[in-house]
Amino acid sequence: MLQFLKSTVGRKYLMGLTGLVWMGFIFGHMAGNMLIFVSADAFNAYGHAIVSNKLLLYGTEAVLSAAILVHIVTAISLTIENRKSKGSRYAVAPNKQKAPVLASRFMAAQGSAILAFIIIHLITFKYGQYYETTVNGVVMRDLHKLVVESFQVPAYTVWYLVALVLLFFHLSHGAASIFQSFGFLERKMQSGIKKFAWAYAIVVAGGFISQPLYVFFFYR
Repeated sequence: MLQFLKSTVGRKYLMGLTGLVWMGFIFGHMAGNMLIFVSADAFNAYGHAIVSNKLLLYGTEAVLSAAILVHIVTAISLTIENRKSKGSRYAVAPNKQKAPVLASRFMAAQGSAILAFIIIHLITFKYGQYYETTVNGVVMRDLHKLVVESFQVPAYTVWYLVALVLLFFHLSHGAASIFQSFGFLERKMQSGIKKFAWAYAIVVAGGFISQPLYVFFFYR
């Protein structure tokens, strides 16, 4: 089993599995955050419900941390191996056959920017300013107030939106690549897989983008 995971095919499976873990989390996180359109109390109650379940919280954080670490390490190893196998320099611009190499490099740049975004996001919202509010008699963190304050800062909002655009492209390509890693390579399935990947990326990125835009332009 260990030898398989060290192989190129095995590492691609790991890339796919860890990608699926984050795809599921990102979709759920986006859907939960849409409660900001319902009310401040609904949004805060949702956040409180998550942090109150310590087993779920720490378990999810452990799985996500392990998944992103494996995803990054595996991506780096596959990229290095791919470059070594095809040479480190090209005398001419990539043609259609060499385009995947360019796409891989672009995915790596996107991934690096998204990782920076995740770190800044955690610093801002998980470890940021602490406000309190009361919802249905329960004292909890007023995360809604922090979100509104953050998204009313132009520089932060612009950075957030740029990161989400990068996330959109990363997901649209990555979601399709996941299924290819699992062996769904038949030509008749490619169209459906690509459509699913684009639809998923549009829904997720669009949902996330709508939140800062709503706060910045309409929440005064």
